[in-house]
Amino acid sequence: MFRYLLCSFTLVLLYPTAIDLYLVGLPQIAADLNATESQLHFAFSIYLIGMATTMLIAGKVADSIGRKPVAITGAAIFAVSSIFGGIAEHSTPFLIARFIQGIGAGSCYVVAFAIIRDTLDDIQRAKVLSMLNGITCVIPVIAPVIGYLIMLKFPWSSLFIMMAVMGGVVCLLSLLVLKETKPNKLVVINGIHPDRHAVQESFFERFFISRLIMTSLGVMTILTYVNVSPLLIMGEMGFDRSEYSTIVAGTALVSMITSFSAPFALSIFKERTLLLASQILFALSAVVITLTLISNFDNQLYLLSFVLICAGFAIGFGVSMSQALSPYSARAGMASSLLGITQVSCSALYIWLMSALGVNALNMLLTTLIIGSVISLALILLIPKHSHGQKYEKITSPA
Repeated sequence: MFRYLLCSFTLVLLYPTAIDLYLVGLPQIAADLNATESQLHFAFSIYLIGMATTMLIAGKVADSIGRKPVAITGAAIFAVSSIFGGIAEHSTPFLIARFIQGIGAGSCYVVAFAIIRDTLDDIQRAKVLSMLNGITCVIPVIAPVIGYLIMLKFPWSSLFIMMAVMGGVVCLLSLLVLKETKPNKLVVINGIHPDRHAVQESFFERFFISRLIMTSLGVMTILTYVNVSPLLIMGEMGFDRSEYSTIVAGTALVSMITSFSAPFALSIFKERTLLLASQILFALSAVVITLTLISNFDNQLYLLSFVLICAGFAIGFGVSMSQALSPYSARAGMASSLLGITQVSCSALYIWLMSALGVNALNMLLTTLIIGSVISLALILLIPKHSHGQKYEKITSPA
């Protein structure tokens, strides 16, 4: 079991690494590539677009030929594209490299969640996904600090070399440690033939759609925060790069602690309670930002709203993802890919649209907090979790 968790965690880590590690180098990247602020926003979005364009294919391939080949290929693509991103001298090749990075990260992201769905039951999965979110939060804690230290003596291209090294390590783990988990046999239960299993696992159930929307809004909120945080913290709030790294590390630490606490909270509270709590924290963050704006309070109060965002996402994401994946075994790869595609597509589209409309960073964040919390609260209350009758048991490849 440990090998599956280790590989799943490292596969997922590629996704935030390509976001958080290079943020501290944005001013230098913009200067060297003659890029504008809008192009930097687009570099963020095009990475997510790269993830979205490959996830459906990756999920289908993972369900057809296995999780391991997709993991190895995705990590290799990530490593090679990171090298090309680091040696880019103009904005166009840099954007192309970011797009291909997204392809590699998206493939790994899909496989990671499919592996977790293959190997864990509902209760274990909700706890592990919460812990996974906590481990993922290690990257925002460590990446800005590492990036800052690297850029004290080396150019920004070194940040992408670091990403390439991490991609290579994940590729080796997938090759040497990961064992295949794709279900290769389904046992008939209640007299229903296994060939009909995949057909019955429909993605048009309203429960799946509701959790698809909830997780997408949650990811859109946290990615909007990550994207605008340099502009808010170093621009509007006046902190320098070192202070920015410290603040981001602190808020990510809140996410990590909250995520690791979630498995214990699940032993005490119902999943619905944690989901409601996460959206209430998002709503409170919106209230803090609004009051600070209209009352001319010290803008450092925005830091409180950032803490609430990170805690809200950490509490709810693992639970909502587990609920979304719960009905699927034969189509776990496709379910993971649909979730991932919607999450990154909504995030990329929202950030691009707000940038195109000229919405400033703070209002961009406030808007997603309000929209996300209102819609998600409604979905939690109107479409609670229901039990899915399990007609099949799967037999996976040898552990």
